[in-house]
Amino acid sequence: MNSKFNKIATDTSVLEKLNATLTFVDGVNIPSDIPHGDMPGDKIEIGDSHIAKARTIFPALVEQLKKAAASNSFGRAVVCVHGGSGVGKSEIASILSYMLTSAGIKSYTMSGDNYPHRIPMYNDAERLHTFREGGVRALAASKLSNPSVIAKLQELQKADDDANEAHISEYDWFMTYLDGGRSALENYLGTPKEIDFEEVDSILSAFLNGADKLWLKRMGRDEASLWYDEVDMSNTKVLILEWTHGNSDYLSNVDIPILLNSTPEETLEHRRSRNRDGKLDSPFTMLILNIEQEKIKSQASKAKIIITKSGELIDFETFSKLMA
Repeated sequence: MNSKFNKIATDTSVLEKLNATLTFVDGVNIPSDIPHGDMPGDKIEIGDSHIAKARTIFPALVEQLKKAAASNSFGRAVVCVHGGSGVGKSEIASILSYMLTSAGIKSYTMSGDNYPHRIPMYNDAERLHTFREGGVRALAASKLSNPSVIAKLQELQKADDDANEAHISEYDWFMTYLDGGRSALENYLGTPKEIDFEEVDSILSAFLNGADKLWLKRMGRDEASLWYDEVDMSNTKVLILEWTHGNSDYLSNVDIPILLNSTPEETLEHRRSRNRDGKLDSPFTMLILNIEQEKIKSQASKAKIIITKSGELIDFETFSKLMA
């Protein structure tokens, strides 16, 4: 779809603008209603911590953009803002985009959440099915499956409690089920089985190769919220992809990965505070978050910029110690 396009003229003027950017943006006010990612129904709530982190990231981003733009004939670069649940990807990506655009370097924020193969409701169901199918396959392969085991397992499944590690000590077969389910889920989450990485990468490639317009997917939460928009990119120099999977090995056209880091403990506390009754997420949701966290961690060596939840820029060595 984005393989044929007209190209913009080659341009090196962005380097001059980048050199003047840092002085300019120091005084830029960040309103609460700035443009944000392009996922239908997506809402952001910008707080002081998001603004502070974006301002901390910005000078390092400018230095990376100088290198990327200098090596691109069209003065363009692709940035990804990625990280786990609750780190403020949408907010910080939107602020960075706003700061760049305010400095005369037009930027577009693209949401990777438009590119799973299924709308959220069906993808959630596929995740659960994948986990459970992997679990029962493991039980059968280990010759642990029998009518009494299946009856108990179905009780746990109906209660949405079949990913709860507490049952390991109760049932001698449960570890086999849990390991089999987790393995199956690891082979689904954040892979081409779940997400159309090929389409995302083709968009990024077209942008870097000077496309004046791009067809971008829009996918909301219901079956009727699915379409494509043709977006004018003729004056856009920076494409910011905000997405949990923005630093995935399945993408090859990201110039500057920015990791918004959060330790498992910080993520857990964030989600607990976000729930009105203070309760934790379901065991299955926590399993998904843990798998995503491990994948983000395994890809972190590629990040050009890493910032902690407290707003400190760190290198990969410090990150590794923090996450050990």
